[in-house]
Formats: sequence, C-alpha cells, structure tokens
Amino acid sequence: MPTDRAISLSTRLEDLPGIPARSIPGLRELGLSNLGKLVAHLPMRHERLEAEAPVEELEAGHIVSVRGEITATRVVLRRPQRFEAALMDDGRRLDLVWFNALYMRDKVKPGMRVRVQGKATKFGPGLQIANPKLEILKDDAEPVQSEARIRPVYSANERIKSPAIEQAIGAVLPLALPLLKDHLPSSLLSRHELPELARAYELVHTPRNEGDAEEGRRRLAYDELLLLQLGVQMKRAHLRERLRAPALTLTEAIDRRIRARFPFALTPSQNQAIAEIARDLSLSTPTNRLLQGDVGSGKTAVALYAMLTAVAAGHQAVLMAPTELLAEQHHATICTLLRDSKVDVRLLTGSRTDAEAVRAEIASGKAGIVLGTHALLEEKVRFKSLALAIIDEQHRFGVHQRAALRAKAQDAATTPHVIVMTATPIPRTLALTMFGDLDVTTIRGMPPGRAAVKTRLVPRSKRAEVYSFLRQRLDKGEQAFVVVPAIDSREQTDSAATVTGVKELVRELESGTLSTVPLAPLHGRMKPTLRTEIMDRFRAGEIRCLVATTIVEVGVDVPAATVIVIEHADHFGLAQLHQLRGRVGRGTTPGVCILLADEPGPDAPGPNPRLELLVKTNDGFRLAEGDWEIRGSGGFFDARQSGLSSLRVADLARDRELLELARRDARGWIERSPALAKPEEALVLRRMMKTFGTELGLVAVG
Repeated sequence: MPTDRAISLSTRLEDLPGIPARSIPGLRELGLSNLGKLVAHLPMRHERLEAEAPVEELEAGHIVSVRGEITATRVVLRRPQRFEAALMDDGRRLDLVWFNALYMRDKVKPGMRVRVQGKATKFGPGLQIANPKLEILKDDAEPVQSEARIRPVYSANERIKSPAIEQAIGAVLPLALPLLKDHLPSSLLSRHELPELARAYELVHTPRNEGDAEEGRRRLAYDELLLLQLGVQMKRAHLRERLRAPALTLTEAIDRRIRARFPFALTPSQNQAIAEIARDLSLSTPTNRLLQGDVGSGKTAVALYAMLTAVAAGHQAVLMAPTELLAEQHHATICTLLRDSKVDVRLLTGSRTDAEAVRAEIASGKAGIVLGTHALLEEKVRFKSLALAIIDEQHRFGVHQRAALRAKAQDAATTPHVIVMTATPIPRTLALTMFGDLDVTTIRGMPPGRAAVKTRLVPRSKRAEVYSFLRQRLDKGEQAFVVVPAIDSREQTDSAATVTGVKELVRELESGTLSTVPLAPLHGRMKPTLRTEIMDRFRAGEIRCLVATTIVEVGVDVPAATVIVIEHADHFGLAQLHQLRGRVGRGTTPGVCILLADEPGPDAPGPNPRLELLVKTNDGFRLAEGDWEIRGSGGFFDARQSGLSSLRVADLARDRELLELARRDARGWIERSPALAKPEEALVLRRMMKTFGTELGLVAVG
C-alpha cells in the first residue's frame, strides 16, 4: 500500500485504502480502474432517505421508511397484475404491492429482512405502500436510518450495486479532493456563484441536503457546457480568421437571370434567406450557415439560387444528399429548372455506370453544379474550382464526411462556402449546442397554393376501415403511400415481432382491399435501376400506390399523392413522421395522413403524446419544441453526430439558462484568446480536448 503522498488520480483501485476487494471486479466492469475515474463516476440522481419509524407510528399520506420481515407473498394475475407482500414489524403489519412487476416474486421471499420507503395510504384496517423502494437487509446489524438524508444513486451493474459504489467513493473521496485542480479562474467562479471543482465533487457525492447536490451539479453541468461552447467558438474563430473562400459577386443582372429560372414567385421568407446567404457568399470569409425550414418550405430553391451564384462567378457548386433517391430528386428538379441553360448539371452516386465520365467533367470544371451522395467523398473525386458545398439533411452525415467534402477545395488555405440544410426544425437550445458555430437562416411558411394536410390517429382495430377509405381515394384517381417500419417482419425484434413488413403488406393488399389497384413495393434492397423505374412510373401515375419503407421520407415529390397511411406509427420518431407526412399535400388537393398505431394498454396513462402532438399541428417548429419537451435531445439526432454524448451532467431541457450563460462566457473568452494559448489556459484547453475529443468537430460543418 503506497503512502498518501504517493497517491494520485491514476492510482489503481487495488492500491487504495477502504475499497473492499469484492467490489473491485464490479467497479472495473464499469470502467472505473483508478482513483480519478472512480471519483468522476457521478450519481445519476439523488434520492431522499426518510428516517425510519416503526409501523405503529406511520401515518397515511406521508412518505415513510420502515424495516421488518416479509412474512407472506402472493401473485395476482387478474388486471392490474401485481405482486403483494406482507411486512411485519413487532407484530404490526404493513401491506406492500408492486403493480405490473411480477418479477418481484423472484426478489422478495418470506423470511427476508427488508427496508422499504414510499407513500403510506389507507388499506383496509391498516396501511399500504404501492411500488415502494426496497432494500434487502443482510442482518439486523445494519444501522437504523435515524435521520433523513440525501443519498446518491449511481449507475451500477450485476456485480456491484449503487450502495457498494457509494461506499467505495466515500472511502477514497478525501484522498481525491486535494488532487482536483480547478481549470476555471476564481473570478469566473465568483461571478457566477459556482463552487470550486473539488467542492463540487464533494457536494454531489456526499450532499447534506438537496441544495448541496444541486449546487455541485450546477457547477459540473456548467463545466460541460462551457467546454463544449469553447470548442465551438474556437472552431468558428479558426474558420473565419485563418481560412479564405472565393468571394462570389452577385450583380442585379445575375439576380434577375437566376430568378427568371423559377416558374413561381419566391416567398418573402425565401427572399430573406437568399439575402442573408448572398451577403455571406460575397465575402472571402467562409460561409458557415445552417438553412432550416419546414417540410416543403422551399429550401431547394434557395439552395439552387446559391449554387447558381457560384456558377455565375466562374466556380463550381456541389450538393450532397444522404440517399440516392433524394439526390435523384434534386437532379430531376434542378435539371427541369435549368432546361436550355448553359449550366452543366451532373449526378454522381454509387450506382451510376457513368461515374468515371462524371468525375472527369467535375475535375475539368465542365460540371458547374454537381449533385450526389457519399460517392462525392471518394478520393478520386476532384473539383477544379469548388466555391460552394451544400449538405442536405445534414444530421445524416458524420463530421468526417462533412470535413471530406470541405477538403475538396483547391488548396489547404482555401475552403468552399458551406451551407447545411435540414427539414427537421431544431429547437433553439439544441441549435445553440449542436450548431453554435453556424449562422442560422430559417425559412418559415409555405409557398402559395400548397394544400393543407389533415392528420388522423387511428387504432389498429379500425385498420380495415382505413384501407377502405384509401381505396375510395384511389378510385377517384388520386395516389397514395403506405409506409411500414421494415422490409419484412422477421427483421423485427422481440417486442416488434408482429410488425408487418413491405413484402407481407404488398401480398395482403394485392389479395384484398387493393386487389385491382396498380401498386408496387419500394425499399432499400432494390437495385437502383428498379427503384428508379418504380419511382418514374409512380410520378407518371402508372403506379397508384407505393408500399414503402422510410426510403420515401425525403426526396419524393409527387403532387398527385394525397394520402399516406403509416403502419405502426408508434415505431417512428416524430420528426420522421412529420417528414413522411410531407410527402402528401404537395399539390392543390388537400392531403390526408393516417397514423395507424396500437391502442394504449390498460395501464398506459393515455394516447401516445408524440402522435397526439402530430395530430394537433402541421408546424414543424412547434413539433420540434414539443418533441424536445417530451423526449429531450435523444429524439432528434444521434448524440455522436452532435457532440452531446459527452454530456454526463448537463440536461439541455433543464439547463437552458446555464447553456446561454456558458455560450456567452465562451464567446467572450475566445474573443480574448482565440487559441487558448496562454499558460494559465493550458488546463482548460487540455480538459476540453479530453472531454470532447473528436466530438468537437461534430458541432461544426467540417
């Protein structure tokens, strides 16, 4: 055993005093191999342990804590299913019940000594606690909880439980605290009334009350948000101060020629977006802008305007989409708008047989506008003079892919202007966190003449009526989509084993309700040539109904399609459902979106709140904020795509004000010290890089 002086944050668990040998394997499975990692294992939450009292002193309506012996148990299978147990304490009985938790019969047996906590309620002549917290006592030697206290609850595993982790951390915390050097200046801590780093760890691990726990959590949450925002602002400063992009001059004559290409009048919101982007493009400071707008709001027209600005200045522009279907849709739309123009538009995807010829035209500069998928990122794709890169549905691309597209510029000191687009409106809190280094342009409203879409939530028990309604609409000459979560049922797992896939549904509809309707499947396993043929026939009206996976989520624009039926709607994310709904109502006939979902179970609090929200509004921005409130950031993007996966303490829904504070502090800090190169900033720079690493790139365009 080393002396106290020899102990450091890297000291192994085996060399630390006070940690039982039996706890070490479980701690190591959690990745807690040394003192620093153990102390950095923060509580998931804190719970209040009430002072224990005997059963005879308990009062109904109060949160109580009591110990005793389990004398009897039983399982009740009639609804609501429940597990019941009787606890005896000095001849007094307390009834316990766990609803929909039959697994408790394997954990709680007669003869066990336990401590339970929960709200006591009247039950017959005595009292009952429903769904109590339960702790199995090894023997009566375990001390009585004579006073209420706040207890940390840790993420654990099968080999070690939270109380054992609490014991291990409590044993070594006094050794660790003096080793925790603060990376923030005392003036900043004082201004925001934040505790020093060591004190914050002490407060979260051993709080005396709820205030202690929150004070420590607030400091550590601020740390995470500040480090993230420092990285965001550093990248922004690097891009703006060290790199240069081609300055694209836009004259009134060029503006008139571009606008003449659109067979419709641009909306005021589109014009505002164009003005913001054109101002950016006219500068040699690289554009780094997020263009967001609801489904069907006209982002493609704005993107084309920007690309034509680059072409008019003698350069090239590229638009990268996540799927071949979307890239092909962009190609078809843009080629139609630029028919008979001098602009050469080329499409490059992985399935193209003319890829080599297209790459040659890109390298020579002949291809003015290039559209494509991940195939654009291949090493052999080279541009002669790339001035603008646009990334559509940007959240589907990783940071390295975005960086690779940006690197297609001619030399290391030059970078193209970059615009990322999304049809998934982003709540302000997420935008500040994920895209804090981007300028944001928002297109609101819809182009005139766009029909409304009515959304209905229908239980699967009325599925036959839904398809009867669909048949009536198809018989009127309209077209429709039917969307399912998978290609075939066997791909589903456990709880979703009965979900119908594309293949099964096509067979069902062809032999039933839609037997005489021209319909076709569409999914990602199809060869691109067959998929293109089916889409062309659907656009031409030869196919009346497409039975598809979410491959039609984006990139499908068929004005005659007026109805979309989404099977197992509760299996999709809200943003995904909103995108799918946007496939109909793109013409002058109002659209109908039918969400088929399982009815809530007997114990469910009510209908699915996300689906109810979708029924209430077609506004993607309201949906985004509502989804954020319901599900948090996990409902939007993979955390690995956003820099959010390293946020272990901060809760973006809860810590919005803290995020704003950290953002302001980070912006001011980087303005004073763009590279954090001062000696006194070495520790904060090192911890920023360690905390987020490559994720820092995920909050930037590239």
